[in-house]
Amino acid sequence: MGLIGILLGLALLMWLAYRGWSVLLVSPLAALIAAVFSGEPLLAHWTQTFMGGAARFVAQWFPMFLLGGLFGKLMGDSGSISAIAQYLTNKLGTRRTMLAVVIASAIVTYGGVSVFVAFFVLVPMAHEMFRAANLPRRLLPATIGLGAFTFTMSVMPGTPSVNNAIPMPYFGTTTFAAPGLSLIASAIIFVFGMWWLGRVEAAARKAGEGYGGEAGTAPVVDEMVREQAAPAGDFDPAELPHGKTAETAPPFALAVLPLVVVIVTNFLMSLVVFPRLDFSFLAEHQWGGTTIGAVSGVWSVIVALAAANLTVILVNFRRLPSPRESLDAGANSAALPMLMIASLVGFGAVVAALPAFALVRDAVFSIYGGPLVSLAVSMNVLAGLTGTASGGMAIVLNAFGDDFMRLAAEHRINAELMHRITTMSAGTLDALPHNGTVLLLLQISGLTHGESYLDMVMTVIVSCIIALVAVLILGSVFGSF
Repeated sequence: MGLIGILLGLALLMWLAYRGWSVLLVSPLAALIAAVFSGEPLLAHWTQTFMGGAARFVAQWFPMFLLGGLFGKLMGDSGSISAIAQYLTNKLGTRRTMLAVVIASAIVTYGGVSVFVAFFVLVPMAHEMFRAANLPRRLLPATIGLGAFTFTMSVMPGTPSVNNAIPMPYFGTTTFAAPGLSLIASAIIFVFGMWWLGRVEAAARKAGEGYGGEAGTAPVVDEMVREQAAPAGDFDPAELPHGKTAETAPPFALAVLPLVVVIVTNFLMSLVVFPRLDFSFLAEHQWGGTTIGAVSGVWSVIVALAAANLTVILVNFRRLPSPRESLDAGANSAALPMLMIASLVGFGAVVAALPAFALVRDAVFSIYGGPLVSLAVSMNVLAGLTGTASGGMAIVLNAFGDDFMRLAAEHRINAELMHRITTMSAGTLDALPHNGTVLLLLQISGLTHGESYLDMVMTVIVSCIIALVAVLILGSVFGSF
């Protein structure tokens, strides 16, 4: 009965979330249903287990969500994202429209801008570029998706995304984990994705298919898609219209400077500064009895985002119409996604505490292929079921993180390899049709699953699965590098 309760709770969570119900409401309900079938005390699980798991997530990740929300909003309102996209468009021209859109999407998201903020700037611009090049607009989501939420979300070394950060406290790693494998995987995703886009573009031109519609309208997000999208990202789409956008965009060099600051500062903090300092005091009870290895990755990203926020304000201070409104909207944008993911973590904490969870644990670790395959499969399954890479990742690591580290030590598997397999696995099947990021991108693009999703499958799912298989093989043979 306990296992039936776990499966029923998960099914209810998936169905209601897909129907647009708030995860804040659905997650505790699904957790309590699982507890009922196990004959466990309901109030104790809600206030102690569920809230305990959710509170730990908020305590650990609030600074990063806050700074990330601020950065995305400031980059959007300052016109920096538009300046970067326009510069690349002018340089590459209409003959290489798809490449320009992919590179623009990749640069801004690799630099730390939320994909949701990027969508609202890139989609209208991409519509105009596709219309000028007479490319089928149905290919627009697959093109933006390839650049915005594949290799820059969970693969590239140093990307400051939440997805690349969540494994760090569990494995004692940084965002630069397994850099060699990360670069190889990123190249595979990019090359396969561009090959597919080039293939379908050639087929469309041969068939005489053009843009096929009017110019894209201003992006609008309804409340149901907002509820579905928030737990899949790190920015509340409802805050995008708030604040005021600069009338003139900055020069390209100033627009890209904050992104450079993020990557360089993150690198220096992770690999140069923090390893050279004495943090032995962290072992004391008042600091949580931790080590610098467990927190340096998170600290590095926090410092990098703080430095980038300061940079974008300084270089655009006269350009920003209302810095306070932009800062308020950026701060508010962090609250809903963070609490929704925390609720998913709370659901996972309750499930992990139930007696029947031992059956789930045994099933995970009996998967043929060893710890790396077990890790990859469990991440894919939970990210796919929940429709969120970060939520699925947090659930699995909270439940199995210690076990995976123990198995890694027994099999002499480098923690950096575990980190990279974790992020890549969570970033594959999370892009199934019910994923909030997919739904948001399709809605603001004015397109449907029937029109665009097949090409998205190839650029944001199949490409990532191929790269994941390559990293599993290379990591198993050569280890982490």
